Amino acid sequence: MCELLGMSANVPTDICFSFTGLMQRGGRTGPHKDGWGIVFYEGKGLRTFKDPQPSSQSRIAKLVQEYPIKSCSVVSHIRQANRGGIALENTHPFTRELWGRYWTFAHNGQLSGYNHLKTGRHNPVGETDSELAFCWILDAMERSYPTGPDDMAAMFRYVAGLCDQLRALGVFNMLLTDGEYLMTYCSNNLHWITRRAPFGPARLIDEEVEIDFQKETTPNDIVTVIATQPLTNNEQWHKMQPGEFNLFLLGERIAATEL
Repeated sequence: MCELLGMSANVPTDICFSFTGLMQRGGRTGPHKDGWGIVFYEGKGLRTFKDPQPSSQSRIAKLVQEYPIKSCSVVSHIRQANRGGIALENTHPFTRELWGRYWTFAHNGQLSGYNHLKTGRHNPVGETDSELAFCWILDAMERSYPTGPDDMAAMFRYVAGLCDQLRALGVFNMLLTDGEYLMTYCSNNLHWITRRAPFGPARLIDEEVEIDFQKETTPNDIVTVIATQPLTNNEQWHKMQPGEFNLFLLGERIAATEL
């Protein structure tokens, strides 16, 4: 399996603290040593860093850990390969253009019997079930909304239905964003936490690092972090249920399975 990390915030925020915890699980405190990647959105553009090396040993990951890139939407992934070899083209997250926007996707899990999925013009570059599933989702989105959706929340609920179909083929935990909205879907393991005033201290599980968010934020900041497993041991994380999806915008949860 792999691990996911995402962030949605109402102000440009760096993810150095959370990424410091995640990168340790890529070969040091966890088995996810087959590559890692992270995407930061900045306006309509994005910055992508990927490396097929273990994140705990990667000099590129060390750069990302120490370089406070500020973004309102981030998706990251550390990989334990099961479909496709250890190679840059098989390293998540994957990004494609649709409706004049960059869409980024990362998946945790393993699918079987997925070769029947049709991807239209959205061709996979690598060999993973994850990238093929992403291309299938994009094709379905494009066919259902040829010129783009008028109601984004309704469109993401449609995507949640597609995720239900993929979950029938195996384990399908995923993050999907266009840089503005961030969608999460859970098959078995996905957690989230929203931090807002009054902020307090947070302590990483995988590294001896603690931060006092009150000193790093303003009273108006809202930051949601999504992770496969909680990254801190002194905060209350929400565990998602199988088949549950959440949609975040500027740090706030605006749609969910139960809402």
